[in-house]
Amino acid sequence: MRHGQVQVKLLSNTFTTLSRIHHRPQHLHLTLTLISTRKMASKSGRTYADAIDALNTLQTPFAVIEARRKAGIHPNAGAIEKMRIYLSRIGYSSQDLDRLNVVHVAGTKGKGSTCAFVASILAQYQKSRNVPRRIGLFTSPHLIAVRERIRIDSRPISEELFARYFFEVWDRLETAKVDGESEAQLAPQGTKPIYARYLTLMSYHVFLSEGVDVAVYETGIGGEFDATNIVERPVASGISTLGVDHVYVLGDTVDKIAWHKAGIMKPGSPAFTIEQVPSATQVLKDRAAEKNVDLKILDIDPRLKGVNIRPDANFQKKNASLAIALAETVLSKVDPSFKPDHKAPLPKEFVDGLEQVVWRGRCEVKEEGKMLWHVDGAHTVDSLKMAARWFVGELKRPGPKVLIFNQQGRSEAVDFLDGLCNTVKNADPNDIGFQHVFFCTNVTYAETGYKRDFVNHQHDPKEIANMTMQRAFAERWSALDPTAQVSVVPSIEEAINQARNLAETEIKGDDEKVHALITGSLHLVGGALQILEGADAL
Repeated sequence: MRHGQVQVKLLSNTFTTLSRIHHRPQHLHLTLTLISTRKMASKSGRTYADAIDALNTLQTPFAVIEARRKAGIHPNAGAIEKMRIYLSRIGYSSQDLDRLNVVHVAGTKGKGSTCAFVASILAQYQKSRNVPRRIGLFTSPHLIAVRERIRIDSRPISEELFARYFFEVWDRLETAKVDGESEAQLAPQGTKPIYARYLTLMSYHVFLSEGVDVAVYETGIGGEFDATNIVERPVASGISTLGVDHVYVLGDTVDKIAWHKAGIMKPGSPAFTIEQVPSATQVLKDRAAEKNVDLKILDIDPRLKGVNIRPDANFQKKNASLAIALAETVLSKVDPSFKPDHKAPLPKEFVDGLEQVVWRGRCEVKEEGKMLWHVDGAHTVDSLKMAARWFVGELKRPGPKVLIFNQQGRSEAVDFLDGLCNTVKNADPNDIGFQHVFFCTNVTYAETGYKRDFVNHQHDPKEIANMTMQRAFAERWSALDPTAQVSVVPSIEEAINQARNLAETEIKGDDEKVHALITGSLHLVGGALQILEGADAL
C-alpha cells in the first residue's frame, strides 16, 4: 500500500454485526425496548446481566437526541426537579444526602483524576486512622464494567450488590405513588430517569444503604443541571480545568461552560478551583459572589515538591493540588483531630494517596511482548495535545509509532487531530510522526459486536455502520501527514490485532518496540483495555 493511502477494511461478519445491532426500524427498536423493560421488571431476571440489559433500555436513542437538538431543547432546572422527585420516590430527601459528606467535583479536564486523588488520600487516612468509616466514589463513564462507576473503599461494587440495588431502585420507582398533578406531568408514575441519571440515583441508595460517610462525586456533564447537583450541602466543591466540550449542552465558549460548572458551588460550602483562562475565572468569581460562596483559586501546592505525581506534568499537579484542598476540607469535618498545616510537609497519608492512586485509562503504559501500549483517554483539543506530549516523553526505545483513535458522534473531533499529529511529528528530530494510524468505531469485538456494558444507542447507527466519522478522520490525517499508512477498521479488536501484527513484520532488533498510543474516547480506551486484559472490571 502506498504511503498516505487510506485502507478501508469492512469484514463481512463485522458489518453484519453492525447492521444487526443498528439497522432496525425505529418502531421495532422501541418495541424491543418495551419488551426488554417488562422482562427485566419481572422477578425472574435479576442478575447483573439482567440489570445492565434493563439499564440499557434507559438510554436515549439517537433519533430522540437528534430531534431534541433540532428543536433546541436543552437541559434546564426541570431536570433537577425531576431528580428530586425520583429521589423522594425511592425513599430519600435531599437532607439524607447530607449524611454522605459529599465532595463534589466538576470540570472539563481532570475532574476524574481529581476525584481519584481525593478518594485515594481518604483511603490512606482510613487505613491509618479508621476515618472515614466507608468511602464512596461515583464517576463516569465506566471503562469496562458499569459497576465501576459506583465504588466503595476503592473497589467497584460487586455484580451481586449492583444487581440487588439496581432492582431495588427499579421496583420503588415502579410502585411509588405520584404526589399531585404537577409532579405527574414532570415524572409520570412508573417512569425512570435516563441512563446516567438512574445510576446517579442508584448511587445515593447504595452509599446510604452501605453506611458510606464520605462520598466523592464527579459530575457527568456540566454542573448546574447535572443529576449529581441535587446535593444541597456538599462539604466542599471543586472545579478542575475548564475548556470547550459538550458544546450543544453547555455552550460554545469557555465562559458559558464555566457558568454551568459553577452551578455545583453551594452557599455555606467552601469551593476551590485552579488557574483558569481569565474569562472563565471571572465567571467563577461572579457566580461565587452571587451564591455567597467562599471560592479559593489555588496555585500548585508547594508541598508537592518531592512527591511523585504521575505523569510529572503541571496539569496533573494542579489536579493534585485541588484534591489536597478538598481532602483537607472533608477530613477537617469528619475527624475533629485533623488540623491542616500548610507550612509543614504533606502528611504521609496524603503523599501515599497521591503516589499510589490508581486511575485506569489515563497515562497508562502496558508492555506486551514487542508491543508497548500507551493508553490515555482524551476528548478535547487540549487534552489530546497533552496525551501526545506524554506519549513522546515515554519513547525511550526505537521502533515504529502507531495510533489507534476514535471519538464517536462529534463532527468537531476531526479538528482535534491537527494538534495530535503535529505534536508527535514536531517532537521527532526527523519530523516522523505516527507511521501507522488506525481509526476504528467503538464496537468492541469483530465477531460479536459490543460487550453488554458498552452498548450505546446515543450515536447515529448509520454513521457507525458506514464508519462515516472514521473515514473523515482518515481523510484529515492523510492530508496532515501523507507519509502515514492510514486504515479504517470496524472494531477495536481489529485495530489492536493489526497493530500487533506490526510487531511481527516491522521489528528488526531486540531493542525495538512498537509504540502504540490508544487515545480519544474513554469508550474506546475501555474497550481496548477489555481486549488487552480480558478483565471483568477495573
